[in-house]
Amino acid sequence: MRFEFINLLMNPFMLMFFAIGTGLIFGKIKFGKFSFGSSGALFTGLVIGWAMYQYGGHIVAQGESAAGYEAAKTMMDNGIIDGNFLEMSLIFFVAAIGLLAAKDMGVVIRKYGPKFVALAVIITFVGALGSFGGMKLVKEAGAYEFSGVYVGALTSSPGLGAALETAEDHAKSVAADYQQASQEEKEHVLQVIGDDSLTVDNTPALTPQQQDAYVTNATGGVATGYAIAYPFGVIIVIFAVSFFAIIFRMDLNKEKERYKLEMNEARGMVKERNIPVSPFNMIAFAVTCVVGYLVGSIEIYLGPLGYFSLGATGGILIMSLLLGSIGKVGPLSFRMDNKVMGIIRDIALVFFLCIVGLKYGYVAINALTGSGVLLAVSALVVGITAMLVGFVVGRYVFKLNWVVLSGAICGGMTSTPGLGAAVDALESDDPAAGYGATYPFALLCMIIFTIILNQLPIV
Repeated sequence: MRFEFINLLMNPFMLMFFAIGTGLIFGKIKFGKFSFGSSGALFTGLVIGWAMYQYGGHIVAQGESAAGYEAAKTMMDNGIIDGNFLEMSLIFFVAAIGLLAAKDMGVVIRKYGPKFVALAVIITFVGALGSFGGMKLVKEAGAYEFSGVYVGALTSSPGLGAALETAEDHAKSVAADYQQASQEEKEHVLQVIGDDSLTVDNTPALTPQQQDAYVTNATGGVATGYAIAYPFGVIIVIFAVSFFAIIFRMDLNKEKERYKLEMNEARGMVKERNIPVSPFNMIAFAVTCVVGYLVGSIEIYLGPLGYFSLGATGGILIMSLLLGSIGKVGPLSFRMDNKVMGIIRDIALVFFLCIVGLKYGYVAINALTGSGVLLAVSALVVGITAMLVGFVVGRYVFKLNWVVLSGAICGGMTSTPGLGAAVDALESDDPAAGYGATYPFALLCMIIFTIILNQLPIV
């Protein structure tokens, strides 16, 4: 009988279940009237992810003869947890939350639609403006890093794709035009290449290898900014939707009552079909995920702005809201048992949060003590400012109730973990309607602003 403890310790399933178990225990701890609930898995995941990265790196550094080398190498190559686990949990969560919230989607859009579009533009624009300000203030980083900070602070994976693509195109153009660049721009290019032996005097032109190095390091800067900013963006939104009600002294029961009254009033103006709730149907659930994934994969050409797509998250969320709103298509019913859907939602959310923590724990914690601290602080400032402006406009200008506003803020930040925290804090799936109505517009705006950030001067 053999028992290899090191291999078991680095098994992804053991890591996830341990992070979830400890996270849910931590989430039950009361801090006054507040507790983190399911979000506790994010914080324990961050700590465990950081510790396992250190441990696995130590084993790999010892060489192939070290005990547990293969398991450690596999874990490190996967970034602690394989990204497919992250995407699967996210797909299950957004499909479940979309189907649960779909019954009011049409009414919500009719009543609040233009306000959600405005919030999407405002939140993403303020985030872009904050990133541009950080770019000018933090001389240790440039436009590429801050385009990564922007999409990371607003937790947008599709935004990261746009940032990487436009950064690559911009970097190729800069490298090709190196000879015509100013002294300061040339110094910046050589700094990004990272070869200390290169100076403006001894490098009148870039070799093909140096041009490739510049492009590679430029896109690497985007990825670095994103990796540092993303976990802080997640934490910011979770704290905001959990604490704003306390900070601004909102009575959640009154907010829920206000939401119900507004929905009943809006429903009275629309003739609705009476669609019965059916038992959970795995085929209908799978169809929702497949169709949503296909829709999210469609790339729409926007001329000089390049291509736009909703990604898996956006596609599945939109289709789950649409199909759930329709209710029934042929033999398939998309209005399914709320208890079963609620269980799927809760399981998927806690897995998603713990995996985010495990994958980004090392980067997040090291950023607090290393050279990335300035980017981490920038991400906090960008995220907090964007959300506060969105909250003030939504609450005091548009007069939105907190139920839909909490979802709209999460949608404006494209933050699925934030939506989970809002659902948890309000003990209601209703914020998902605000999220689903705001998310596509926020995503489109974010891609546009990301492209603009990458087209700004490199110094």
